[in-house]
Amino acid sequence: MSAYLILLVEDDPNDAFFLQRALRKARADVPLQKVSDGQQALDYLDGTGNYSDRSTFPLPSLMLLDLKLPYFNGFEILEHLRASPDLSNIPVFVLSSSPEERDRTRALELGAKGYLVKPPTPEMLLQILGSAPGIAVASPAAR
Repeated sequence: MSAYLILLVEDDPNDAFFLQRALRKARADVPLQKVSDGQQALDYLDGTGNYSDRSTFPLPSLMLLDLKLPYFNGFEILEHLRASPDLSNIPVFVLSSSPEERDRTRALELGAKGYLVKPPTPEMLLQILGSAPGIAVASPAAR
């Protein structure tokens, strides 16, 4: 598996489908690992449970994080990341259905690199992906 990986934390299958489609349109040349709730996200990040094999489930180069998740919400995941030295450098972009300024402010205060209201466009994803070291995206001329 590639050393570069996007971790998508999204519980809504429709949102996940459209996000994966937008990533394909953005021509992101990087594998995507999807988890569908907050507990799976924490297990993946900590390398526990079903995600204990780091050769199969490497730490992500970038995380796309929904806020409204079962078990642990996106804010709790951000708090966990920032409290864990091995995880605190993973760039996280929140993708949320909430246009509330208080949610945006809190996510950024907890270390998110950006906050996008769903659904993101391929152009928005290109900007996000361009900020992660080692992730290759198609040039605008190639799209």
